[in-house]
Amino acid sequence: MVALPRTPSFRLDGKRALVTGATSGIGRGCAVALAEAGADVVLTARNAARLDETVRLFKAEGWQARSLPFDVGDLDAMRAAVEANGPFDILVNSAGLARHAPARETQAADFDAVMDVNLRGAYFLLQAVAKGLLEAERPGSLITISSQMGHVGGIDRAVYSASKHAVEGFTKSMAIEFGGQGIRVNTICPTFIRTPLTEQTFDNPERVRWIEEKIKLGRVGEIEDIMGAVVYLASDASALVTGSALMIDGGWTAD
Repeated sequence: MVALPRTPSFRLDGKRALVTGATSGIGRGCAVALAEAGADVVLTARNAARLDETVRLFKAEGWQARSLPFDVGDLDAMRAAVEANGPFDILVNSAGLARHAPARETQAADFDAVMDVNLRGAYFLLQAVAKGLLEAERPGSLITISSQMGHVGGIDRAVYSASKHAVEGFTKSMAIEFGGQGIRVNTICPTFIRTPLTEQTFDNPERVRWIEEKIKLGRVGEIEDIMGAVVYLASDASALVTGSALMIDGGWTAD
């Protein structure tokens, strides 16, 4: 008798996940999604009070969660925290920063601030979590929240787009380097999602028209649009997926 195939599990029971930027927006949505799927989630951000409140809300739902405050820009503190609390089976690299302006007006301080979080912080956090897995001889799934702007350009987004294009580059290279031990490295690339980070954009009617013209599905993104994707990439359902960018852009980049 021919055996029928079975869908790999989307459950994350017994897995430990580290989520940065976990007190708001996409980061908090990703943390909720992983917790709902059974993961033991360690939430991190710079604001300890907001972290504690978020953990309280998680525990009220019956989910496994705890806080681990640190700043991804402080490499020594970040590395110490990861080493002391790892290894982590799952990473969601969600801390992000945007300072939008015309390229001709870019200030060095704004450039450095965006790159410090979006590129430098993301790179070295992923490195730290990967090292823990390599030393423990364990597989894992390492996910960075990138952007559709890591594949295209955008108005007033030269610096932000540069940071996300760089994220796509190190993701592919790390996927090649770590793949032999079963450590998968991928990105999620959202379009414009309604979060505190995008409030300024949505307050600009000209930018809203531009966004609505580019998104083929005719609506902007919500945090819930990201949540299924992060569970997929974190779970065995995506066991053969690495070095990839999962586009959640409503068709923006289909042109």
